Parts: sequence; C-alpha cells; structure tokens
Amino acid sequence: MLDKSFFEAYLSLLDTDITGTFKEIEAKELSRENFNFYTAVSVMSSSRIEGEKLEIDSYVKHKMQHIEYLSDLTEKPNDLFEAYEFASKARLTKENFLEAHSIATRHLLPAQWRGVIRTGNMVIMDHHSNQVQYEAASAGIVKKEFEKFWDELEKLLPPGMNIDGIFYFASMIHLVFVKIHPFNDGNGRTARLLEKWFLSEKLGEKAWYIPSEYYYYTHITDYYKNLARVGLFYDDLSYKNSPPFLVMLPKALVTEK
Repeated sequence: MLDKSFFEAYLSLLDTDITGTFKEIEAKELSRENFNFYTAVSVMSSSRIEGEKLEIDSYVKHKMQHIEYLSDLTEKPNDLFEAYEFASKARLTKENFLEAHSIATRHLLPAQWRGVIRTGNMVIMDHHSNQVQYEAASAGIVKKEFEKFWDELEKLLPPGMNIDGIFYFASMIHLVFVKIHPFNDGNGRTARLLEKWFLSEKLGEKAWYIPSEYYYYTHITDYYKNLARVGLFYDDLSYKNSPPFLVMLPKALVTEK
C-alpha cells in the first residue's frame, strides 16, 4: 500500500513548488502563539469536515482570546486540539497514535473504544450530503490491515527521503488510513492528524503550520470526490486513481488563513 507505485503519476499532476513554498512556512517564527493559532485553524477545519458547528474564526477566538462558547460546541474540537498538542511533543509510533486517538475521542466514544480497533463493519457517510461514500475494511480483516499499514508506515520514518517523496507518502498515509477506517469513529480527524504528524517527523516542527486541514475543508467537494476515485468497496480499491487526492496536500502550501 505505502510504496512508490504511483509516484511518477503524482509528479505528473504536481503543479506546486513544494520546496519553495515550504521554505515560506519554515520562515515563520516558532512560537507557542503561532502553534496555537495554526493548530486552532487546523483543528476546527478538520472538525467542520466532520460536521461540527462552530465557525473556524470563532474557535480561533476561543483558543487565542479565551472567548467562551457553549461546551457542546467546543468540547470535541478541544479534545482534538489536545491530541495535536500531544502529537507535537511525541514520536510517531503506533502506541502514541492510539493514545492520540484516545485523547481526540474523549467526547465522541465510550472509554472502551478509544484507541481500540473496531470489531464491526463500517460504512462511511458524507456529513455534508448524508450519502454513502464508501465501505471500509470488513470486521474480519480490519485489524490485520491496520497492522500491515503500520508496519509499512514505520519503514518510511528513517531519514533519507526528499521533500516530494515526503508529501507523497504523507498523503498516501492519509488516504490508506481513511480507507481502512480502523476505529468506530474519529477516523477522518485522526487521519488528517496522522498526515501532519508524519510531515513533522520528516520536516520538523514548522510542519504543524501547514494549513492542510483548512485546504481540505475549503475544497470539501474535491476532497470527497478524490477519496471516492480510489473505489467504494475496500476489496475493490484501485490506488492507481489516487494521484488527484495526493496532490491536494501540496496545494495546501499556498493556502493562507
């Protein structure tokens, strides 16, 4: 799954100067205030994709200016924000990722299902259209598929990859994880966190400033359309159709919030 089979096709669609645009992000000051701002935008964008109601700018005010809102509007985004904080200070390992999912789903799942692989089948709905998007890995294979996915991800973590490859694999990690959909809930928001976490492992702390979640939210129709290109049923997925999804992440580099 996580290989370079479609790297050349990805490069053929790539119209973003990843090296140049990421340098602009690297030039930003590394500070707690900047981390809080960019993470607030990322967290609320990701949460909006999942159907949360609070506006992005309102959540930024909540985190930066301590403006209070009703708890049912902020508790799940705040859990996800805490998961991003945890990830920013921790190595990307399977154990830490499961802990991040557990943190992110404190107000979403009962305790026994946080950071735990599901045991039932899963159909994914588009929160915006209420239509079925795709069918995830079946209950009989989901744990095996998740373990295989993580084994392949770990092989990508050592140094020695160029920046085009880093963005390619970050996007592929996002895509493959979403298609497996290993948890009862919280898969989309933790997939986008995982993508950013991988980037930070490879590129450093400034990667947390990349507005990828905001780009996906503001291009939500393309996001779901490109996810669907790969296939509707897990057993029939065709990752040769993945490049239109994979090039969305580099496009986020030229998105400002």
